[in-house]
Amino acid sequence: MNQFLEFLENTDWTTLAVDWGAKIAVALLIFVIGRWIAKFLGKTTGKLITKAGVDQTLAGFLGTLANVAITVFAAIAAVNHLGVATTSLVAIVGAAGLAVGLALKDSLANFAAGVMIMLFKPFRVGDFIQAGGVTGTVMEIGMVNIHFKTTDNQLVIAPNSSIMGDVITNYTMNPTRRINETIGISYDDDPAKAREIVLGIIQGDERFHDDPAPFVWVNEFGDNSVNLVVRAWTNTDIYWEVRADLLERIKRAFDEQGISIPFPQRDVHHYYTDGRDANASD
Repeated sequence: MNQFLEFLENTDWTTLAVDWGAKIAVALLIFVIGRWIAKFLGKTTGKLITKAGVDQTLAGFLGTLANVAITVFAAIAAVNHLGVATTSLVAIVGAAGLAVGLALKDSLANFAAGVMIMLFKPFRVGDFIQAGGVTGTVMEIGMVNIHFKTTDNQLVIAPNSSIMGDVITNYTMNPTRRINETIGISYDDDPAKAREIVLGIIQGDERFHDDPAPFVWVNEFGDNSVNLVVRAWTNTDIYWEVRADLLERIKRAFDEQGISIPFPQRDVHHYYTDGRDANASD
């Protein structure tokens, strides 16, 4: 108690107030200038990244990240100017960050996958894709998950890591798409006639492209049919419509021209134990 009273009597409060006032003023100035730089660089970073063609969501996030990082640096510099040891503070912040990172490792994995999606753009909003066990139209790309709309109008929300960790099939990125079909005809039918019918249907439909040229080939002798492969190119946005029309028109043309499309069948032969042929006529 006596030492405390002695400290109060011997301290020059005016000088102390001036010294601490100056330090506090400089510390505040450091923080204010750092905060202004953080805002400026945050906005500039976001604009530059946007001009580089990066997704706006990612550009905004990186701009915010730069803003926060510089603000933290300015705050530590201001506290350090006041004479406070910041080494321990930095260590505590680092340890806390590590603990949070371990607790949120799944969310961070989804975030990292979201950054990869926005940087490399394997698909965009509006694309119809198959990935991560989901097939549907991409409605929204977030930093953690992706929203899909399936063909039967269901909403599916998938984590980014499951999408980037799987094979991605983008059905709509390219403007054209090839129709690949296998059509079987009976062994009693003429393959050349069937080829001519199918090619005539394709060449008579302006929705199919001439380059690359369509073709119809005999592909294999199947168990129940002679199989023809049909290859023809059309625009991606009308793919399903054109494919359905093609199959329907082939069926009608085959019926009109007497070309049959066989169904699976099996021949069964019966034999008597004494060697007589059960299928032989009496």
